[in-house]
Amino acid sequence: MNKKIQVLLLLVAIAGLVGIITVVLQGHNIAVLNPQGTIANKERDLIIFTTVLGLAVVIPVFIMLFGIAWKYRESNTKANTKYSPDWDGSRLYETIWWGVPCVIMLVLGVVIWQSSHELDPYKKLESNVKPIRVQVVALQWKWLFIYPEQKIASVNLVQFPEDTPVNFEITADAPMNSFWIPSLGGQVYAMTGMTTKLHLQADNIGSYNGSSANISGEGFAGMRFIAKATSQADFDTWVRSNQNSSTGLGMTEYSKLATPSKDVPAATYSLKQADLYDKIVMKYMTPEGGNETMDHEQMNMEMH
Repeated sequence: MNKKIQVLLLLVAIAGLVGIITVVLQGHNIAVLNPQGTIANKERDLIIFTTVLGLAVVIPVFIMLFGIAWKYRESNTKANTKYSPDWDGSRLYETIWWGVPCVIMLVLGVVIWQSSHELDPYKKLESNVKPIRVQVVALQWKWLFIYPEQKIASVNLVQFPEDTPVNFEITADAPMNSFWIPSLGGQVYAMTGMTTKLHLQADNIGSYNGSSANISGEGFAGMRFIAKATSQADFDTWVRSNQNSSTGLGMTEYSKLATPSKDVPAATYSLKQADLYDKIVMKYMTPEGGNETMDHEQMNMEMH
């Protein structure tokens, strides 16, 4: 086959591959690449930086792979003219293929170390606005959100004002799950008998998808929720309406709610049991199974 035709076919194949990827991705909102919050913005920048840095090695390697395979193909007799069977070692080449990866790994190490501290999920966000405290319970297969200060609760729906830090305290009353709102930031595991933390903030009003990033059984696919960022006025109105709701959530109602169920629609409650979250955590910490309560901050201190 003519050399020009072969090159042309290769270019057409590359263009076709790029076109297919473009068509597939067109119209799709990839949440981690379209961040709507302070933490998610920094995580998006970190993803792009590390990817580009990695491609600085990957792309030249693949170009050289195909270039060498093409040049030293069996039919290219001209390549044999430079055959050097006694050649060994090259300080220049050894420096390049060992030095460049070492420099990249050093840069990546420094950046990741800094980011690990800056994006620590337990690190509170700096803001002049008072944060909202939300306690999250992963059930089988739904999410329960408790607002201890507002005395309300919701299922598969969490709402908060924009530009306001949200301090999530996360546990589970079911198999281990992973709390994740991709548009706002990374995921944190929800586990029985302990509290993990995540601090997020939405910079824009909107409704964002949340889910579990940890497979937890047959109802896992429907274990999704909506994270709704609104104005402060809309949030206050939502809180007042739920505080006046005739549907309350105490231990009796919670026992029914915790029964495994799939594809549960969003619901809201007035909170009748102020220490509901602590009782859920203590179910797995004491022989009494939550009949004795302990402040969860005190419990975390004792665990550590």
